[in-house]
Amino acid sequence: MHLPHKLLMVKNAILILLLAITTSCATYYEKNIELQSLIAKGNFASAEKLLTKDTKSGEGINRMLYWCNSGVVAFMNGKYELSNTNLNKADLYIEDYSKSLGNEALALLTNPMVKPYKPEDFEAVMIHYYKAINYIYLKDYEGALVEAKRINIVLNKFNEKYKENKNKYTRDAFSHLLMGIIYEASGDVNNAFIAYRNAFDVYEQDYVKLFNTQAPLQLKKDLIRTAAKLGFGSERDFYERKFGLKYEPEDPNNGSLVFFWMNGLVPVKGEWSINFVNTGYNNGWITFANSEYGLSYPIYIGGKSSSDQGALRNLSVLRVSFPKFLNRQPLLSDGKLVINNQHYKLELAEDINKIAYQCLNDRMLRELATGILRLATKKAVEYAMRNQNQNLGAVFSIVNAMTEKADTRNWQSLPYSISYCRASLPVGVQNVALETTGKMQSNSSFTFNILKGQTTFYAFHNLESSAPSN
Repeated sequence: MHLPHKLLMVKNAILILLLAITTSCATYYEKNIELQSLIAKGNFASAEKLLTKDTKSGEGINRMLYWCNSGVVAFMNGKYELSNTNLNKADLYIEDYSKSLGNEALALLTNPMVKPYKPEDFEAVMIHYYKAINYIYLKDYEGALVEAKRINIVLNKFNEKYKENKNKYTRDAFSHLLMGIIYEASGDVNNAFIAYRNAFDVYEQDYVKLFNTQAPLQLKKDLIRTAAKLGFGSERDFYERKFGLKYEPEDPNNGSLVFFWMNGLVPVKGEWSINFVNTGYNNGWITFANSEYGLSYPIYIGGKSSSDQGALRNLSVLRVSFPKFLNRQPLLSDGKLVINNQHYKLELAEDINKIAYQCLNDRMLRELATGILRLATKKAVEYAMRNQNQNLGAVFSIVNAMTEKADTRNWQSLPYSISYCRASLPVGVQNVALETTGKMQSNSSFTFNILKGQTTFYAFHNLESSAPSN
């Protein structure tokens, strides 16, 4: 190896070692514990101040997460236009996300944490949920519908890019349900019926199997009710027989309250490691396998230089780090509204926690080979260095050990789940009590002015959750 090449390798090794030393082993959650603690405690005024001071994060590799958190904090502070402005910035970073060759090369020699954060699919979806709710509060139903529709458009775009191990979460039932509610609030009963029907189909065909989430009883009632209002006699009869329910007409002088209950907080990311054994070289391909999990990944090295091929073929065992979710169990499990001595159960509509686990699992199946290639590349560089200089190889061995870690970033201010109920109420001021139970009890009270023939919306987030755990 020529001297300039040696010097370049030494320089790169030192730079990477410095990066490893200055980058602690703490997870993203641990590094951002102050912000997460403020959010978990419901101290959104202080959270907003903290985010406002942290101007660098809005332009750095974690900018998508910064603007997502800023969007949620603004939403919780009742600043709905600002929330949408912040979420639009996060959405823009997702739309414009492109790989940097420099970041990709550095990631191969360190870890994925050095790259700009690319969101999990469900995180990109949740941007549009919050924007839809913001538009509802701003009385812009057209804007809310656009965001609700974008949820399934985004999911389709993501899945079209995956050549293998496509996502199982390809359709979002809650987005159709939300569309139905918004359509009905805007007076478009026909499209409301269609959206409710689409929502029920996705619950029945996808959500029951994937997430053990049944179609809410309120959705079934809404299907029957909107079919009856439209004079769709056969559809009404069909759903009455299918659900074992009878049409219950509402008082035309009433208004409606739609209450969304966001409960708990999504899991945070930790990391785990898995060993892969070199099972042999054949015709340009080297295969790493793990018998415990039944995993086998061939990597083509035929196009590499003879020295790189030799280094890779000499690798025997690789220990690769991957992200995993650490659950934050909500301390509340059930909720209901009490209005005029009537009880309205809050029914689960979106189990974000289970969707998160499914998305990460699907992604890991696609990206295990990338993780193996990353570590194999690091080990091959180490092997080549040892052949040229034992001391330099030893330095890079330390670099490899210190930099091998999973990407533990995620949008940690999202709710664990979303439940809802719909109540037909008399016109006028209505006192509403939210009663929740679980490992603890929590009661909240609200006052709403119900207007004839109009829908009043409200979204409330109970943040109480356990500490992250396996």
